[in-house]
Amino acid sequence: QVFSHHCPFLMGPIECLTDVVTPDTDIQVTLSIFELASAAGIPCEVDPALVAVLAGSKTDGPSPEEDYKVACLLLVFVAVSLPLLASDPASVYNTEMDGYNNNIHCLAKAIIHVSAALFTVHNKNIEAHLKEFLLVRPAGGEA
Repeated sequence: QVFSHHCPFLMGPIECLTDVVTPDTDIQVTLSIFELASAAGIPCEVDPALVAVLAGSKTDGPSPEEDYKVACLLLVFVAVSLPLLASDPASVYNTEMDGYNNNIHCLAKAIIHVSAALFTVHNKNIEAHLKEFLLVRPAGGEA
């Protein structure tokens, strides 16, 4: 905010670039714009540093498709684990901390950022995978 106030001629074009990014934009162009925006302190849909780390840690396994399947299974694991985590006694709001003892209040943001980075690495549709994540629930209709 201070940077925008003191250097609007610099921040204006960067903010305009981030507004131009769409899901159809080339992934390398998108990551370059987001890297510039992140360096300027502008929040981005996909964290370019996290994407770089995840892309660097991809295994040289049988195929990139295997890594993609592991990313999908990670989201399924998280979705199935949420009811167990919510029923944990440490998942009670603590007014002194203004949060939860087990930091469950950070989980939604973590899921969004990690899955966005994972599916960016695999060049997949982030929104479609997050919608699928919301549809996954434990068998028997328990929530």
